[in-house]
This record gives sequence, structure tokens and C-alpha cells, in this order.
Amino acid sequence: MDILLLTPQLPYPPRQGTTIRNLGIIQHLAQRHSVDLATFLAPGESLTPNSPLHTLCRRVIALPQPVRPPAHRLRDTLLSPLPDMALRLEDWAMHRAVQSLVAAQPYDILQVEGIELAQYARHAPPATRVVFDDHNCEYLLQQRAAQADLRTPRRWHAAAYSLIQTQKLRRYEAAACRAAAAVIAVSHPDAAALARIAPGTAIEVIPNGIDLAAYAQAQHAPPQTGPFTLLFTGKMDYRPNVDAMLWFGQEVLPRLLAQTAGLRCQIVGLNPHPRLDVLRAIPQVEITGGVPDVRPYLAAAHAYIIPMRVGGGTRFKALEAMACAKPIVSTSLGVEGIDVHAGQELLIADTPEQFAASVLQLMYDYAQEGVLAARLGAAACRFVAARYTWERILPQLETLYTALLPIARA
Repeated sequence: MDILLLTPQLPYPPRQGTTIRNLGIIQHLAQRHSVDLATFLAPGESLTPNSPLHTLCRRVIALPQPVRPPAHRLRDTLLSPLPDMALRLEDWAMHRAVQSLVAAQPYDILQVEGIELAQYARHAPPATRVVFDDHNCEYLLQQRAAQADLRTPRRWHAAAYSLIQTQKLRRYEAAACRAAAAVIAVSHPDAAALARIAPGTAIEVIPNGIDLAAYAQAQHAPPQTGPFTLLFTGKMDYRPNVDAMLWFGQEVLPRLLAQTAGLRCQIVGLNPHPRLDVLRAIPQVEITGGVPDVRPYLAAAHAYIIPMRVGGGTRFKALEAMACAKPIVSTSLGVEGIDVHAGQELLIADTPEQFAASVLQLMYDYAQEGVLAARLGAAACRFVAARYTWERILPQLETLYTALLPIARA
């Protein structure tokens, strides 16, 4: 098959959930199909001549990400019927590039990776089937963000923004689903939410996956000596991640420190948002910023935390921690869409009191023989190996393509 893939960020190096998923898809498809890639470059980013993408893909077009001033965002929030995400990567140069690609090559599939690129699918000719891979159910994510921010008066302005975006996204996301030959959701809850706004749409659940072998070394490494270390990883200007760590730092951590001083919390990820600066004043908190590789941090940590109150999909952070056999404390939302069970593969805690108690339970366990941590970590690793490797997940993508192509060729 000839496949054109549109991605919002350069898939290599894979430093966040979107790029990990997109690189996994490219690596799998390139084994048996011809893949062309059109993507955007973040500020300061470049496509190097030795990038593996040149080997994996037949053609790679990488254009600078458009710059959208804050004043334009405010204007569009108030006046445009389109949601912010529909305008974030709107770029005439990319429109021309996609038009040029589809004119030169009769693609079987044009796959859009994320709602930010949905507008480019309109250039697909009738014989090309459009697949919309919706990495998050975006209207649901904004709805949850609004609900979280409404609890705090100083965040009511952010809640108002999210409420506006929720309504715009319901219309736009539904239209993107209806315009595609097939829609991919990364979890069953996301699929159900999309079906509510676009009934009758063909929605396939293809979750995020993981290269288990890449985490083997971290899986067998003992935690570092010193303070009991909690780890959180993720892109730290992503609103759900910021909310998660502010909630943990302000609501959960004080309860922990009232019980013990032998504790450290590491926040590892790109672009820490200024809202996180309040946590820098806490001696037990370390905010690293971007790192070349999160696996050494996963190997060194005693436990992994997922204190998410906003979000959707299946989270790579959970899969990575499970692949490293780390004991996990998560909110229910933090592992939504992943069929884990509390007390079996991880500990679930949804209030500050419960979250603190679960972390303390793991701390006391480590002070003894670490039986609970070892049991949870081993069960989590078996779980992810059985269900969430790319080898098990991505063949579903080719099955979907095969089902679409006879329609396209009829």
C-alpha cells in the first residue's frame, strides 16, 4: 500500500506520547508498505540527514510550525467558530505540500494523526481513504479541564476558555469523524465519547503500545539508594500534566511530608510550565525539564505516580512505568482505558488522603522486604507484555486498511 501520514510533530526522536505513537506506527508500516510523511518542526528543531525517518519513509516533508501570536488566539477564541486546535497548525505551506503529494502519488490511505491536522484531509482525492487517528477525544479532555478548574476560583478564566473550546470541539471533532472513512480511538471510553457526537461513525480502538525490549534494562535495575523517590514523567506544558503535579504537590505531598521526611519527587519532562514554579520552593521536589532519556529515571525511582484529574486516551506514562515493573499509584482517570485492577497491577487513589496513604503504604513496604512493590510491578509488567506491545496492537491497523481498500477500489 501507499500511505501518506500527517503528524503534528517530528516523530523522531520520540520524546512524548504523540511522537512515540507516531514513530511506532511508521516503524510498523514501513516493514511492508511505502510510507510518505508530512510533518511540522517545532521551533529550533530540524530534520537531520541521519534521521531514521529517511530510512523508514520514502519521502519526508518537514515544515516549520506556524507561529500564532497570543493576540490571535484571544481573537479567535472570541470570534472564530473553529476551536483552538483547528487553528494551531493551520499553514498554507502545508496545504500546498499535501496537495502536491496527493497530485504526484495515488495514495491508498491518508492518515491524519491528531485533530490539529484534520483540515488537511480535505485534499485527499476520492480514491484515497482518509483515516483519522484521534489521539485524544479532545472535546472530552476540555470538558474535564473545565470541571477541574472550576473548583479553584483563580482558575475560572481557564475554565471559561475550556467551556468555550468544549462546545467548538464537539462540532469540529464530530465533523472530522464524519469526514473520514474510518476513525481510530486509543481507548474504549474515548470511542464511546466520539460515538456520542458522531453516531454511526466507524470507530476502531487501537490503543497506544510500547516497545517492551527498550525498557528491559530499567525493568531489572534496583531503585537508587537514598530517599524514597516518586517519579512523574510527561510534557510539562501539557495542561493535564501541569494540573496533575500541582494537585499532587499542593494537596498530597504536604500529607506525605507530615508523616515522613525521607521522600523525593522528580518531575521529568519537556518545557516545564511557569505554573509549576510554586513547586520549586519545596526542597523534596525536583523539576528536571527535558532529558535525553527517561529510562534511567524510571530505573532509579522507587514508585511511579499518575495523579491525573484531566485527560483521556491510554497514557504512555502508565505503559512505560508498567514495562519497567514499577509499583504505581494512580487516580482512576490516570489509567482510564487500560483494563487494570486496583490492588492487582497498581494502587488506585482518587482523593489526596487516599493518594498519600497509598504512597506511604509503598514506602513502608520498601522499608521491610518490598513484597507488595515487587508483586505489583511484576503483575504490571506481565499485563503490558500481554496486551500493549506494538507487535500485538498495530496489525489491527493493517486489518483496518484492508477493510477500507476494496471500497476505495470498487
